[in-house]
Amino acid sequence: MIEVQNLTKRYGNHLAVDNISFRVEEGEILGFLGPNGAGKTTTMNILTGYLSATSGVTKINGFDVLEQPNEAKMNIGYLPEQPPLYLDMTVREYLDFMYDLKKCKLARKDHIAEICRLVKIENVYGRLIKNLSKGYRQRVGLAQSLIGNPPVLILDEPTVGLDPKQIIEIRSLIKNLGKHHTVILSSHILQEIEAVCDRIVIINKGVLVADDTASNLAEKYSNDRRLMVRISGSEKDVLNVLSSIPGVSAVVSQGEKEPGVFEFAIEPQEDTDVRREISTRVAARNWPIMGMRSMEMTLEEVFIALTREQIGKSKKGGRA
Repeated sequence: MIEVQNLTKRYGNHLAVDNISFRVEEGEILGFLGPNGAGKTTTMNILTGYLSATSGVTKINGFDVLEQPNEAKMNIGYLPEQPPLYLDMTVREYLDFMYDLKKCKLARKDHIAEICRLVKIENVYGRLIKNLSKGYRQRVGLAQSLIGNPPVLILDEPTVGLDPKQIIEIRSLIKNLGKHHTVILSSHILQEIEAVCDRIVIINKGVLVADDTASNLAEKYSNDRRLMVRISGSEKDVLNVLSSIPGVSAVVSQGEKEPGVFEFAIEPQEDTDVRREISTRVAARNWPIMGMRSMEMTLEEVFIALTREQIGKSKKGGRA
């Protein structure tokens, strides 16, 4: 659905995007990450046809963005970080204007009404955009990206300026949109990327440094794969049971953390998931599990590691 092949963008002597390649399949939600100045926004602007590439190929639904710009753009709904709003228009006037601008062929009234219901702006439909809160303006921007029901959505910081309740609602909306659209989502909120996206691409200094799922990245870059489990029961008995589980290399008690509750560090064998068996055996003995957490790196820790200058340079030209 989205193809990026050897994409490069230069501004004079500055190399903003350095020979990156990736694909986004139909119905996939891709998280697109990078620190400020990494080339993330430049890449998204090239994908949407706002910028031309120095070299390389970008295709949207099979259409080359450079060679077939009109066809490619008809397949894209784009929400930039600063939504392209006309503040002196009402929401109704703006969406009607965008409907005409995009030459949409769907039934106007029903289509716009459905979009407004989807992004929950029915109650401000007749209000001037300049009188709306930041959150509602963001929703109006998202609404215009959905006009024409494009198969590809490119969303740059879609939850910026929203309150926590609105952020949860928009995350849920994006997740649902992923069932019928291919989505590229850029955000500085890493929990948002982890909660919503099927796969993650990270770029640093214009170079692609990672392309994988969040869980695979955590496993790949973490040196500590231990599980820390808190169990209410006899320390000695629990230790014996945990040690007998197939796939467990070692178990070390970390001592009593609460009255009658002990924490155990469990080292699983490589490529072995022992969580279900732990839960089954502990439950069979009526020992409550009070907590279980992985010691693998979080997405935030992976992101920080991959975007350090020395790691970015060592990965140059390759994929993680």
